[in-house]
Amino acid sequence: MTISIANRILLGFAVIVALMIGLGLYALNQLDDVRQSTETIVARDLTMMRQIESIGDQQNTMRGVREEILSRFLLRSAGQQQTTGEDLIRAWEQQALATEQSLAQTIATANDYAARSLTTQRGDAWRRISEFLTRANSELRQLRAATERQYAALQNNDLVAVPATQSALNTSRDAWNRNLDQARGTLSEVIALGQRRVSEVYDQSRTSIIMAMAGAALLSVLITYALRSSITGPLNAFMAFVERVGRGELGGQMAVTGKDEIGHLGTTLNAMVESLRQLARQSREATENLNAAAAEIRASTQEQAASVEEQLAAVQETAATVDEITHSGTQIGKRAQEVIASAQAAAQTSMAGLQAVDDTARAMDAIREQAEAVAENIVALSEKTQAVGEIIASVNDISERTHLLALNAAIEAAAAGEHGRSFAVVASEMKTLADQAKDATMQVRSILGDIQRGINSSVMLTEEAVKRVGAGKERTDITQQTITGISSQIQESVQTFQQIVASTNQQQLGIEQVMGALQNIRQASQQTAAGTRQLDTAAANLSQLSQQLLGLAERYRL
Repeated sequence: MTISIANRILLGFAVIVALMIGLGLYALNQLDDVRQSTETIVARDLTMMRQIESIGDQQNTMRGVREEILSRFLLRSAGQQQTTGEDLIRAWEQQALATEQSLAQTIATANDYAARSLTTQRGDAWRRISEFLTRANSELRQLRAATERQYAALQNNDLVAVPATQSALNTSRDAWNRNLDQARGTLSEVIALGQRRVSEVYDQSRTSIIMAMAGAALLSVLITYALRSSITGPLNAFMAFVERVGRGELGGQMAVTGKDEIGHLGTTLNAMVESLRQLARQSREATENLNAAAAEIRASTQEQAASVEEQLAAVQETAATVDEITHSGTQIGKRAQEVIASAQAAAQTSMAGLQAVDDTARAMDAIREQAEAVAENIVALSEKTQAVGEIIASVNDISERTHLLALNAAIEAAAAGEHGRSFAVVASEMKTLADQAKDATMQVRSILGDIQRGINSSVMLTEEAVKRVGAGKERTDITQQTITGISSQIQESVQTFQQIVASTNQQQLGIEQVMGALQNIRQASQQTAAGTRQLDTAAANLSQLSQQLLGLAERYRL
């Protein structure tokens, strides 16, 4: 399936936009992972920190209540009126129970965090915190038992047992504080590990985003290069094809065709070149026909000129003979037989002249027909050159439209900015192709103008030749009539030569008439010879013109 250039550009732009959107979504996903990891680590660390500090506060509250109960006992023992402190003991018991519950909840939280830890190191740290809190819980129970024993001694007013229980309380309280401090230190390690984990997640996300951006950029470059190659490759082929056509090479490989814009342009160029090829072939054939006709016309005129020269020589010889007869009128009687023989020779010469005039008339008719055929061929060639001019005008219009399309594409590419750079390259190449096509049409139009001017000149020369052939035909008819009259007169002279001997005056008159007729014949022969030379010159010009046309047609190699 062939994709048009516009769809290729749109598809490439869509793929690049899809890559940008995918890259943005991937970056957002990575940022969301960083945010979730940070929130999870910070939330867990803060929760554990608050729970441990809450346990420490509750233990301090228990200590304060216990010290308050002990101070009341000592004051009462000293004889000062004080309450028994039953309410404080109940408050202490409630606080101890709440502390145990908070500690148990904290241990469960630490175990849960250890099971769902983001890293192995943080899991180990959470388990150590759970162990320290478990030990603290054991110390809390011992502390609670020792305190209850102390409260029992206080209620029994056993002053000896109270100091003894205080020593156990101090030992349990020190162990409690030590385990709690170790839990706080381990929590600090957890916080440091969490910060390190957040940094690692951030670095991994940044690295993955950078790699995704590099991959998207590489893929975009590959798409752009593929799109450029799919457009510039056919354009370079078209440029080479148009250059060959500009050099006159109408044969060889045709332009590449297809269903896209460049393929349609190739189809149009192929049609144009095919029309030019047909025109060149027809022009060459017509020029060759014209050259052959001109050669035939020239050969006929040369033969006619030779015949007219012979006729003129015969007329001049006859005139000389008649002139001699005029000067020898006194010897007519003695040389009657010679006169008869001369008259018979003159009759034969006139018959030969009449036959030559008939041949000249037929040659003139043939020349006139051939000249008219040449004129018709030249007119047909002129019409074909006009048709070629219309085709060239169409091609020029196509090149101007292509130039306008390239200009609009360049404007759209400039409006698109950075994304339209590749499209601007396409618009520039299309503009260059349109300019080259326009230059080629101008060259072809110039050549056709030269051919048209040559054809017009040929038409004028052919018409002049036809007119001159017609004039020569009329003069040949006059010569034929004159020679016919001379032949008749000579026949009559042969028949009346017997009477010439008896009547010299009548013979002299007849000789003068023959001399005048010969003068007319000589003038007519000279005019015919001049017309024949002009016709030969016209035929030479026509042959030269056909050679020029043939040279112009040979420029295009089929």
